[in-house]
Amino acid sequence: QVQLVESGGGLVQPGGSLRLSCAASGSIWTVNKMGWYRQAPGKQRELVATITRTGSTHYADSVQGRFTISTNNAKTTVYLQMNSLKSEDTAVYYCNADVLDSRTYSSNNYWGQGTHVTVSS
Repeated sequence: QVQLVESGGGLVQPGGSLRLSCAASGSIWTVNKMGWYRQAPGKQRELVATITRTGSTHYADSVQGRFTISTNNAKTTVYLQMNSLKSEDTAVYYCNADVLDSRTYSSNNYWGQGTHVTVSS
């Protein structure tokens, strides 16, 4: 089993910055891809950014140029640096990972529990 634990959410004023972290642990052989998704009240969950094991990144148009996704050297922790935050960035942010399980050698997808980000003055 694999666990994803997020941290770093909170309340920030418009124009401010936050950094989210998500650490993967458990029966990990390799983490092939990690990403961040968000869900605002009354809306569907949407992709924010993803990063592959080789470092390829993808961003939603709404966050391009403001958010930066990165990982640690072991590729087991993913970060989301969020700058120039807007009220519309308010949401629950979820970490997601595609993991090759070290016990079964099967690829599975996992979600974190979510962390709240509120952008308000």
